[in-house]
Amino acid sequence: MLLSQLFTRTSKDAVADAQSINAALLTRAGFISKSMAGVYSFLPLGLRVLRKIEQIIREEMNVVGGQEILMSALSPKEYWEKTGRWDKKVFESLFHVPAANEQEYALNPTHEEIVVPLVQQFIRSYRDLPFACYQIQTKFRNELRAKSGILRGREFLMKDLYSFHRDAACLDRYYEKVQGAYDRVFERLGLSGRTYLTYASGGSFSPYSHEYQVLLPQGEDAIFISEEAEKQGRRIAVNREIYEPKKTKCPVTGGTAFREARASEAANIFKLGTKFSDPFRLTYADEKGAVHTIVMGCYGIGVSRLMGIIAEAFSDKRGLAWPVSIAPARVIIIPLAKEQKEESFRIAQELAAQCGEKGIDCLLDDRIDASTGSRLADADLLGVPLRAVISPKSLQAGGVEVKERTNETATVRPVREVIALLS
Repeated sequence: MLLSQLFTRTSKDAVADAQSINAALLTRAGFISKSMAGVYSFLPLGLRVLRKIEQIIREEMNVVGGQEILMSALSPKEYWEKTGRWDKKVFESLFHVPAANEQEYALNPTHEEIVVPLVQQFIRSYRDLPFACYQIQTKFRNELRAKSGILRGREFLMKDLYSFHRDAACLDRYYEKVQGAYDRVFERLGLSGRTYLTYASGGSFSPYSHEYQVLLPQGEDAIFISEEAEKQGRRIAVNREIYEPKKTKCPVTGGTAFREARASEAANIFKLGTKFSDPFRLTYADEKGAVHTIVMGCYGIGVSRLMGIIAEAFSDKRGLAWPVSIAPARVIIIPLAKEQKEESFRIAQELAAQCGEKGIDCLLDDRIDASTGSRLADADLLGVPLRAVISPKSLQAGGVEVKERTNETATVRPVREVIALLS
């Protein structure tokens, strides 16, 4: 991608009305644009990051047998009435949408009410169970006060997986498999060292549900980290709701020592039991023909929310610093030339072409009319993991000046070594 052809621009100016680090940095870098409170558009470089996060999640959901689907964003009122969640006193964040012929629909913030009647069309026997399906889709929540940039919005991208089982034991086994998949997702995103499996209230079916909380200095939530678990090399915490009861013990170690930390929730998983299958009479027949209610689990990950969390977790005073796995490009190439006919520009083009042949995402900053300082500052703001500067000075020294975004030291390497480094 040529930066001269990118229709978006970076900005040095502070972002008006940006009350969070992620909104300020992502807007200044030209990754997102605010449409209105709690609603953002994702621009070319931002969409690259979002799609890479999606793909990591998709791959891990496929590993645990998830079948990808795409459900409707609109749903009929009667589905929500069946579960009692149409009432705003029960579910105040649900968007009610008036339509033609005095109809009224919902803009889905979650999809239990849609997936259950969908599955009901196909599941009849114990032979059809267990199975799981998931989607990555835009959701809508009527937040009273949208805040924190893309961490908490009225429109957001989410992965939701739903599993269907004969009994609680089968659900328990699959629940553990999904926990392993989530661990791999956070590891691949570079977040494993700061992500805590956080115990939360489990509702009527299970004593606990689980949140995946990522430590952030300005995190929205307070979590209480089990110090005994931490000594054992395990990242376990409880949320405020669990911590507030007296004599709280770590659900894993039984320890009573906790330390408070700030974090933002990136994912959550629940054992739903028959909460949603009961209202729709979602059942199966066992080997003897006896009819039973299907047991369910649900597993969510905030995809756009993760982008905001990662932006805050891996930023500094100069800008963003994306992990390699989700960066908009692996390298940004900057030729310090006054004209396109100069050798440094030609070699930069050749390096970009070699990256393309190897399937390596790269950005070529071909804006020769911009100052060196502004181009280097933009490279830092964009957060691309590797910067390759080509100048008469670097060529005289033996090749390309290479610098990692998170390292202050630059080294000069031959072009072939740069390609090897990227590969």
